[in-house]
Amino acid sequence: MPMDFNQQIIDEFRANKGQVGGPFEGARLLLLTTVGAKTGARHTTPLGYLPDGDRILVIASAGGSPAHPAWYHNLRANPQVTVEDGVFTYQAKAVVLEGEERDRLFARAVEADPGWAAYETRSGRVLPVVALIPIDNGPPAGPMGDALKRLHDAFRRELALIRREVAASGPRLGAQVRVNCLTLCQGLHVHHEREDGFMFPALEGRHPELAAAFERLRAEHAVVQELLGRLQELLAAGDVAPEALSIEVNRLTAELEAHLDYEEEQLVPLLNGA
Repeated sequence: MPMDFNQQIIDEFRANKGQVGGPFEGARLLLLTTVGAKTGARHTTPLGYLPDGDRILVIASAGGSPAHPAWYHNLRANPQVTVEDGVFTYQAKAVVLEGEERDRLFARAVEADPGWAAYETRSGRVLPVVALIPIDNGPPAGPMGDALKRLHDAFRRELALIRREVAASGPRLGAQVRVNCLTLCQGLHVHHEREDGFMFPALEGRHPELAAAFERLRAEHAVVQELLGRLQELLAAGDVAPEALSIEVNRLTAELEAHLDYEEEQLVPLLNGA
């Protein structure tokens, strides 16, 4: 992408918490900042990405150019990078995938978007697939209530993306959409386990007057977990009709969004020290 066009996307992305218009509207997009291999200067590039469990994947397509993009050369020299996903900014380790793993994940990307195959053909090279693995930087900066809201917003955005992807699926559900759904299931399960095991006990010890609210939140966690289990069972059943998956995702969305709204109403003021 031309530099001025890149900067327009970067500015819009940052101003709108990851939302952009034009050709990338509704797409999975991140900002990747690398350190120049020769200059040591920081360079930020908008890229499409694919969820893959605890990591995300980016592909060095350069729009089908015969040469690898500059960001790829940079991360080969300096694999610690900065990722902005519209909700969080974090450090990550970049790992270039090779062999069977690279081929399998590239095939999954092509299934989700045949444009990747067209880029590879046009480029005349094997397009590198890079895994970005988050580095633990400790607790989030700023008030804890704001951090909780940002995490909830990440779940809301992921649900919206998955609903759009399921709706756009053909007669069969693609492998990448399955991974996206399972990644969401995993993230929600871990988040709720941490709340039940650590955050809720700490807060209710200081705020016994909110016992009923914590009881409701735990009950809602159980309902969400049941819906996540049904979603996982459906995804494990082999061929899944997108219509059937859409019903389950919409059911989860309605329950989860109501839960997130209530939890923020009850807990964000406490966590922010109001």
